[in-house]
Amino acid sequence: MVGLKVTFSVIKADVGSLAGHHKVIPEQLEVARESLEAAKKGGTLLDFHVTSAGDDIELIMTHTKGPDNPEIHDLAWQTFRAVTDKVSKPLRLYGAGQDLLSDAFSGNLRGMGPGYAEGEFDERKSEPVIVLMADKTEPGAWNWPVYKIFADPMSSPGLVIDSSMRKGFIFRIMDMMEDKFVDLKTPEESYDVLALIGTTGRYAIQSVWRRSDMTLAAVSSTSRLSFMAGRYVGKDDPCLWIRAQAGYPAMGEILDPFAFPHLVAGWTRGSHIGPLMPVSLKDNQCTRFDGPPRVLALGFQVTDGRLIGPADLFDDVAFDGARAEANRVADYMRRHGPFMPHRLGPEEMEYTQLNEVLKSLATRMRPAAEMLVVPS
Repeated sequence: MVGLKVTFSVIKADVGSLAGHHKVIPEQLEVARESLEAAKKGGTLLDFHVTSAGDDIELIMTHTKGPDNPEIHDLAWQTFRAVTDKVSKPLRLYGAGQDLLSDAFSGNLRGMGPGYAEGEFDERKSEPVIVLMADKTEPGAWNWPVYKIFADPMSSPGLVIDSSMRKGFIFRIMDMMEDKFVDLKTPEESYDVLALIGTTGRYAIQSVWRRSDMTLAAVSSTSRLSFMAGRYVGKDDPCLWIRAQAGYPAMGEILDPFAFPHLVAGWTRGSHIGPLMPVSLKDNQCTRFDGPPRVLALGFQVTDGRLIGPADLFDDVAFDGARAEANRVADYMRRHGPFMPHRLGPEEMEYTQLNEVLKSLATRMRPAAEMLVVPS
């Protein structure tokens, strides 16, 4: 129905995977589908699609209840719980329930572990939506491609030739450490946007709004698990959805930035820099050094709230060059071993087990004035 106000929710969590931080198994996805199918029959959901990105289960849902709705968030929580209790724990899958940071649901998923990207819009005559899902990286991984999509006319010609896009976009940017946000306008505040989002470990683009009519164009997840738990509990593996075509970026403008496998934080133990590799569903598994970090793209038509599709958008030889370049970059970065810039800087490593190593060495640190003493 044209004009139907649809809430588009993508909620993800790692609740256990096969043979390490590798991939979700079919039994886990089946339990998740059963849970959402029951919710759809009961009228809670308009439609849904269950998939995975590496070791993360991704719940893609449409409904009319608005963002941050307790019923929808409880549904996702109970779904992840059911997968954990029925499959992950009995099979002793690795990291069973690791993204569920509490034993009880408290009305909203904020701060509870699962990541989510939610927003609502009035359904257009034709409503293409692209869902992007990443594994082995953090929310700031979206900063570079989202800027290219919505603010760089060298990347998105619609910013020049589409009258609905020429007025630019508003970027809502989260400070994930201070839990604050700022809204900045492009093109006139583009340099301010870049001043923030270049610090990918702290600032992340949470949403993008079209200035010509203040409609929502894109939403991403911006939760940082380490900031919630105060320790390393897995990388945040963000999700993102973008409305496409007819006054928004074309599908090709959305996908093209991912032909460059830019460097992101994550990879093994969430502690290394590596290239973000665009992959198809058939290559949806993380193996080499628990990676490299990878991204999937699924294309849907939203029709009367139904999800038509998906199209596996990176299943295309046009991205073979990006995958080959990502592998070359992975080789180069891996040769650095435990040295920066392959390993993350100290501000990120603070949340990993390196902190315990540093504490154990603290009592052995001596004043520089004793440098002439022979080692014992």
